Amino acid sequence: MSERAPRPDWVRRLNVMARSVGGAGHMISLDPDELVGIARETIGLSDFGDFDGDWRGRLDVLAGAIEQEAKLSVVGRLLTRQEILRCLQTRLLMTRALDETPAILDEVIEAPIIVTGQGRSGTSILFELLSLDPDARSIAAWEATHPVPPIDDRNELMARTECEQELWADIQPEYATVHEHRSDLPVECITAMLPSFASFQWWIENDLTSWTPDFVAALQFHTVFLKILQHGKPRKTWVLKTPVYLPVLDLVFQFFPDAWILLTHRDPLKTMPSGMSTLASVRWQRSDEVDIDRMVSGSAGIFDLMVHLKQRREAGELPDRIADVHFLDQMRDPVEGIRSAYESMGRPFDDSHATRIRSYLESKPKGKFGSHSYAPEDWGFTKEAIRADTRAYVETYGIELEDDAD
Repeated sequence: MSERAPRPDWVRRLNVMARSVGGAGHMISLDPDELVGIARETIGLSDFGDFDGDWRGRLDVLAGAIEQEAKLSVVGRLLTRQEILRCLQTRLLMTRALDETPAILDEVIEAPIIVTGQGRSGTSILFELLSLDPDARSIAAWEATHPVPPIDDRNELMARTECEQELWADIQPEYATVHEHRSDLPVECITAMLPSFASFQWWIENDLTSWTPDFVAALQFHTVFLKILQHGKPRKTWVLKTPVYLPVLDLVFQFFPDAWILLTHRDPLKTMPSGMSTLASVRWQRSDEVDIDRMVSGSAGIFDLMVHLKQRREAGELPDRIADVHFLDQMRDPVEGIRSAYESMGRPFDDSHATRIRSYLESKPKGKFGSHSYAPEDWGFTKEAIRADTRAYVETYGIELEDDAD
């Protein structure tokens, strides 16, 4: 399917160059054996750890699926090669940290606040505002890529992270309008989970059909990741986020039994086309061949899951530690929205947090980074079909419709 936005000339030319020699695979290798060897050589360590099970088997399967199915461009292969190498280096450094300081594994991740919900339903802004709490902390973008810093220079690591973020927008300019990206802003758990080679983010970045994420391995890795970041630091409440937690809440509660889940809601007429636009912009960074029809197929299923989730909550099949947050309520009065969420969790909300929220929002007016444009018809939807497919969800949760909203 053709791109929604023109590619920069330099990206188009690189990809044409690759095709002229028979494909990007001839220019940039994703061979796992080669990458494992390079990681060991560059870091000077050899043990990748086994704290999350068979990471090497998962890497081999993932790399094979990407080779066979993702149809990566030369730019996509470059991004993927760098990402796999960084993940391997992260594993080496994490394993050394655990060997040198076994007490890290004794850390306890207590009562984290976890934001989830369908994509584009306000999870990101809620996540950012919660992370402003002086008594809470989240995973900053630079920490997600460097949980055990390879060099003792935080500014340099932050600069490297922002350079990578800027490159994504250079490749696919539309991506810059989807989210603000800075090295100090909080990022999703699935980004931090990448070195497990089990994270759902590998699927988001690549159009894969045969590969599926391993949520158990990903959460095993993530728990250790959080303990490493927490060790030796003042104890604060973790604020975590990813829409991907939504279908595996039982598993999330197994790993974090005292967690609070904040479940976001928004009109599907907004979230469904916006979600498709976002996913496509990520995949277009790495491939010139993105199957929009396959992306759209079955996308309304998440709303059936949400209805079932409500039924399970009412039947007492899930812990009574889930609170609903409606996007429009949150946007009308962000401070009151956070205060209400805190009341649901029995957590104190103080003036310093409110002040930080107001200051943060003043520095981030709507449209600051451009307009993320999307319409149902652009992504194979119709308004009527969305309304029919999601009626049960809208009625179950009392969703306020946004037919006439911008």
